[in-house]
This record gives sequence, structure tokens and C-alpha cells, in this order.
Amino acid sequence: MARPRQARDKAAKEVNAKLLAEGRKNQCSFKTDSDELAAGCDKKLKNLANALVEAKKRLSVRALPASNSRFPATPDSSGKAEHNKELSGKRAAAIERELVARGSPRARSWPSAWARNRPLVKPDNTPAKKAKNRRYEIQVHF
Repeated sequence: MARPRQARDKAAKEVNAKLLAEGRKNQCSFKTDSDELAAGCDKKLKNLANALVEAKKRLSVRALPASNSRFPATPDSSGKAEHNKELSGKRAAAIERELVARGSPRARSWPSAWARNRPLVKPDNTPAKKAKNRRYEIQVHF
């Protein structure tokens, strides 16, 4: 039988993998140098809010309530590191506001320090590639 910590870690890994997939499938880009989401994101954000609600329900059924959600948000490669760190925090807060407005429980969000180190597209040397790197992820933590 798995120990409580191992069971919790396994459940978190499963749920976070599903949330990552949902986040990629329902990704909205941010406008350049802004925490404003690009147009046409309403349905995608509703899908993400529903996925987060369902994830927390699955954990609760297993008696593993997630204590926090994180919404790391990333910039593209433009701009200075300090500015991008601040922008990441604003984007994480924007995603949290949008998901809460669509039915997700309020959570604690943290800015993403790993933003410049985890680009989705390399190199991001075109406007389309930069737009793909201006993104967010959803994770639950205990």
C-alpha cells in the first residue's frame, strides 16, 4: 500500500499532467508587453476554470484537498529580466482573476521566475513564436 505522501505526490502528478494538457489545449496569448489577454479567450478560459474545478473535486474525493493553485505565466524573450519577472506576476494574477470570474475557486498565485528559462518555442524570433511563449500553466499544490 502506498504511503500517504507517495499517494499525494502521485495524485498531484496525475492531476497536474491533466491540467497542463488542458492549459495547452485552451491556451490564450497575452498581448505584447502586457497582462491583457488577446481577444477570443472566453470559451477557453471557461474550459480551464472547469478543468481546475474538476481537478480539485478529484483530489477531494481522494481526501487530498489541494491547498493552492499556481498559474505561472511567461513572457517572450523580449525585454529585461526584471521587467519580465514583474510582467509574469501580473499575468499570473490576470489568469487567476479570469478563472475565478468563470467559476474556479480563488487560489494563491505566484509569479513565475522560470519564465525566460522555459520557452515553449525556440527561438522566438517571429511575432507568432513570441505570441506562443506569452502563455500560462495551471498547477495544484498541497
